[in-house]
Amino acid sequence: MKLLLLRHGKSSWDDPSLADFDRPLAPRGRKAAERMGRELAARNWLPQLALVSPTARTCETWEVVAAALPGSVSADFSDTLYDATAEDVLSEIQRTPKAVKTLLILGHNPGLEDLARRLAGANSEAKALQRLREKFPTAALARFDFDGKWAELGFGRARLTHFLRPRDLG
Repeated sequence: MKLLLLRHGKSSWDDPSLADFDRPLAPRGRKAAERMGRELAARNWLPQLALVSPTARTCETWEVVAAALPGSVSADFSDTLYDATAEDVLSEIQRTPKAVKTLLILGHNPGLEDLARRLAGANSEAKALQRLREKFPTAALARFDFDGKWAELGFGRARLTHFLRPRDLG
């Protein structure tokens, strides 16, 4: 199984009257999302299902990323992913249908970063793990592999294979 954890792109603070939930992407966030979408397509890391937080910035990020992917990807928008803890996100992942082999989660920090750090087992790629431990910036992507069923995924049971930040992609 393959798990892709993607943080939303940089959000705009131009309108201070907007609630956190309603903040859109900043131009920089849109550009980073485009970059990540192209990278996912180039590497053939194509999710069969995306679980997306329903905030404005995550929905916009997904729209931009999905536009770069060949074909269409089924997306479910889950209220649970907004303001979620690592445990909340893991519970969502564990409910993934068995037929899905590659799952993408598009969410927020600190829950996403905490989950990524806690999922990474001892056999994780050292350089990727080091970058992940430094910071999980906006529009960054952590890619994990693991054997077993989604329902069996737990902390320390996945192998972090890659950690990509928009700035790494040029």
